[in-house]
Amino acid sequence: MRLGRTTRLLGVAAAVLVAAVTSCSSAPGAASAAACDSPGVTPGEVNLGLVYSDSGVGSAAFASARAGADARFGLANEEGGVHGRKIVYQWRDDANDPSQNARVVQELLRGDSTFGLVTITTAFGSAPADLAKQNVPVVGFGLPTWAEYQNMFSTMYQASPVTIGRYLRDSGGSKVGVVITGSSASTLDVIKMYKSAFESVGLTVTDTISYAHSVDSPAHVAQQLAASGVNALVGFTTTEDLAEIMGAVRTANLNLATTVSFTGYDQGLLPTLGPALAGVSIPAYFRPFEAGGAAINRYRAAMVRYAPEATQPDQQFAMNAYIYADMFVRGLDLAGDCPTRDGFINALRSVSDYDAGGLIEPVDLATNRTGALNCYAFVQVNPTGTGFQVARPRLCADGTTG
Repeated sequence: MRLGRTTRLLGVAAAVLVAAVTSCSSAPGAASAAACDSPGVTPGEVNLGLVYSDSGVGSAAFASARAGADARFGLANEEGGVHGRKIVYQWRDDANDPSQNARVVQELLRGDSTFGLVTITTAFGSAPADLAKQNVPVVGFGLPTWAEYQNMFSTMYQASPVTIGRYLRDSGGSKVGVVITGSSASTLDVIKMYKSAFESVGLTVTDTISYAHSVDSPAHVAQQLAASGVNALVGFTTTEDLAEIMGAVRTANLNLATTVSFTGYDQGLLPTLGPALAGVSIPAYFRPFEAGGAAINRYRAAMVRYAPEATQPDQQFAMNAYIYADMFVRGLDLAGDCPTRDGFINALRSVSDYDAGGLIEPVDLATNRTGALNCYAFVQVNPTGTGFQVARPRLCADGTTG
């Protein structure tokens, strides 16, 4: 896929946006591309692969990711590319399945046709180890298992669960129920870590309840929560599953002081799911859309200009993918006129203040893979379910807010 071709379709109306999207965390200038024989690098292009979950369980949350990548790469290409080369990519759907993920990753890398990968998926199985052996740069949705690999980059590899616990407690929660979509071993392991963190700040946590749409009864889940006496809820679920559960919770007159979900920060979901999700809080690991500011304005303008198919730019995973694409652009710029995989990895690891042009708090890419993200924001679906509001601009694991 070659990016930027949708730009012409926007005509004169798009021209007024150019001034608003002229910079992000880096704005590499156009230059004559040097001859280079690195994988995926030609005189005029750098070829990347994009892997995300376009189908499969939980894929709705990732649906906007490709638009976010298009927006940032389109912006880079409009500015002349990186050292004179346009960024192009081929994309693959891993169906949120580890075996398919491994298959499509190797398909993209076959024949040295791809320089590196941008990934928005949780389905990595053995792929990280294989990619490390091949020294392939990967930027994307970080998982704790990435931390041991020098070639795997993210803005965070895990967020501190203690911060979630403090938010629950500060919001009036004392006894926490946990609901998950399905019952995968990896998710259950993560929940054990969260339960321990919640207990460390004085919360009581009940047994985990598994729920699957069209299989389990949301009314039964509400009954289980009521019987356990919880006054707070954490959903490791799809947004759709949590909406069904919250509807049943209200029908059962179970008054929860607070509910936290890890997905659902998406304006496009509110017309259908908003009323059921009213009052639900979501951690935001980037500057909340509602906070506004120059960085958010640049992002929105780039989405309109280069990803017009995304009628609603304020989507959690569109922003995540935009940031990952921005990080890849930064790495290519630092790698020089003839980027090599080694050069990219070493240069990007040396960045100590990466902030995606003001979209995230500065992180040290040399050290962030060994520690959790301790400070982040929380947004909340408003009481009418028609929009989001910033509940906490910043909360840290140690309880500070500044």
